Amino acid sequence: MTTQPDASVQELAVVVDDPYLSPYKDALRHRLDLAHSWLRKIDETENGVENFTKGYRRFGFNVSDAGITYREWAPAVKEAFLVGDFNDWSRDSHPMVKNDFGVWEIFLPNLPSGELAIPHDSKIKISMITPTGERIERIPAYIRRATQDLSISPTYEGVFWHPPESYTFVHPSPPRPKTVRIYESHVGIASPEPRVATYNEFTDNVLPRIVGLGYNVIQLMGIMEHPYYASFGYQVTNFYAPSSRYGTPDDLKRLIDTAHGYGVTVLLDVVHSHTSKNVLDGLNQFDGTNHQYFHDGPKGQHELWDSRLFNYSQHEVMRFLLSNLRYWLEEYKFDGFRFDAVTSMLYLHHGIGTGFSGGYHEYFGDQVDVEAVVYLMLANKIMHDMYPHIITIAEDVSGMPTLCRRMEEGGIGFDYRLGMAIPDMWIKLLKEKQDGDWDMGSIVFTLENRRWKVSWILLHLRRFLNVAKEGTVAYAESHDQALVGDKTLAFWLMDKEMYEYMSVLSPLTPIIDRGIALHKMIRLVTYGLGGEGYLNFMGNEFGHPEWLDFPREGNNSSFHYARRQYNLVDDHLLRYKYLAAFDKAMHSLESQYQWLAASQFVSLKHEGDKVIAFERGGLLWIFNFHPTKSYTDYRIGTSWSTPHSIVLDSDSKDFGGHGRVDPTGRYFPVDEPWCDRRNYIQVYIPCRTALVLGHD
Repeated sequence: MTTQPDASVQELAVVVDDPYLSPYKDALRHRLDLAHSWLRKIDETENGVENFTKGYRRFGFNVSDAGITYREWAPAVKEAFLVGDFNDWSRDSHPMVKNDFGVWEIFLPNLPSGELAIPHDSKIKISMITPTGERIERIPAYIRRATQDLSISPTYEGVFWHPPESYTFVHPSPPRPKTVRIYESHVGIASPEPRVATYNEFTDNVLPRIVGLGYNVIQLMGIMEHPYYASFGYQVTNFYAPSSRYGTPDDLKRLIDTAHGYGVTVLLDVVHSHTSKNVLDGLNQFDGTNHQYFHDGPKGQHELWDSRLFNYSQHEVMRFLLSNLRYWLEEYKFDGFRFDAVTSMLYLHHGIGTGFSGGYHEYFGDQVDVEAVVYLMLANKIMHDMYPHIITIAEDVSGMPTLCRRMEEGGIGFDYRLGMAIPDMWIKLLKEKQDGDWDMGSIVFTLENRRWKVSWILLHLRRFLNVAKEGTVAYAESHDQALVGDKTLAFWLMDKEMYEYMSVLSPLTPIIDRGIALHKMIRLVTYGLGGEGYLNFMGNEFGHPEWLDFPREGNNSSFHYARRQYNLVDDHLLRYKYLAAFDKAMHSLESQYQWLAASQFVSLKHEGDKVIAFERGGLLWIFNFHPTKSYTDYRIGTSWSTPHSIVLDSDSKDFGGHGRVDPTGRYFPVDEPWCDRRNYIQVYIPCRTALVLGHD
């Protein structure tokens, strides 16, 4: 990789685009210089990033025609031995040799029969002697498979994984999608049955559903190995091992390969912000010290999550993490990452007890973890350069500016950030406000509250047109909103009546009627106005009831809420089918018009009428959130002079609505300005209804 020139000789693009960053241009240049310094160091000491990011081909277990080489970085120990089933767990028969950089190595030649000295699928560990004489045993840091036998111990065990025939990918990765429609998924809960589902079940049963609905991206959670199932996959111990509770590594490869065959992009929910404190089966105190992979003292501890925090300034930590990203891209053919807990990484306070008002002073200064910021810059820069088709998404609640700008521009390099304020807004409205008290201006502000490049466009009366400069993935709810202690949006809207009145044979109660209507409208306005990408958590597209809770001590290890009840949407006597049909219709429309890649203009936010109207993607969007008032001949401004017709109606009977709007109606614009548009049309817009209109 060619090192980029020093950006300090010219004004950074992020500062040019956002003058509010001018007071912080030195901080921006400093972190960019640090990133370039890392690249130079890697070039000088590791023969470039191509070699440096292949750590998994040097460390851990690697097989050649002659045998097996195992290497491990453990600088603090004075002796190391490879132990396992292969040598009957002899603690001294296979000593390792240490080099000047703290790396231990052993080569095991093939047996006379030509077979590997370590059998496939056999247990393995590294046994080490500390300077005090204590013997400690660990799972190899780069282990590619770890398994758990609860009848023996909850501690995971390392497994040497080298099947005689490995999975062969059939389908190439799909091209990077122009717009992203993300189905956030967890393999273990992807079944109506109260148990852990498998990779193969997800591939065979859930993947066709996702494709049929029209999503083009899958985001997989809980893949990196984690002993505590109830952690949702966010207490990782084995970074190179896909979770064995769902099946084998080849099963996961089949899932991804099958998705690629459908043309679907697959993202990994990657956790590089922290790691489990487990010692016996994790990285914590791997060589007997607190500071090998992590900061020592309080800086290396996350007080809320009770986990360890990486030392991103450490050379081998950087190799471990960057190689980990490349490993998942190379070996499993993932198409990118959703980086978890980015806010915790960006700041030394980790967001604990800190509110973000949006003032730029909150994003710079002593509170910023510059080492972590530089790691994220390098991760995005290097992986995007090597794999241009990949997508990276940041989970950041703080609103850090430049997060989704390229490193060369002075940014951190993500493609998208999650619009985390949007689901919080909807939950707050449903909890605290009556429908008639919803503030249309506040809703629009939250949906549009992202960084824009503001361009002059001569539309009429010279209005501003907003063009996104930092991509946002909008969502009405994700897994966070469904976790125990909260409820899905559908359950907030309809609660216990879902148990009795979701059947089409039962009366359509006012609560169910309201819930179905608002569930559709909330999703559509979020989808239409909230970002440059859209995300839905599995099952919520059809109004999954209740909440999500993994088996744990506090619920008697129950799987009752750790499942997705797809049987509900498959039952044609239940109203869930209407919400699923609406979800499918939204994606079909987006795939046709691709509004997520288009600019947007809000022409109306009427508080009294509870009406919102905007233009995006060549479509005219109209929302009437009023709980009781319907409007005849309601005037809506439009840029287009040709006849309009309905392309999506949330009140259609196909979607569980009342069918109050004529689907064949034509709307002829009047050549007279209205709401800053050149023309206007007059429409019938019923209460709690959304209409999307196209034009000839």
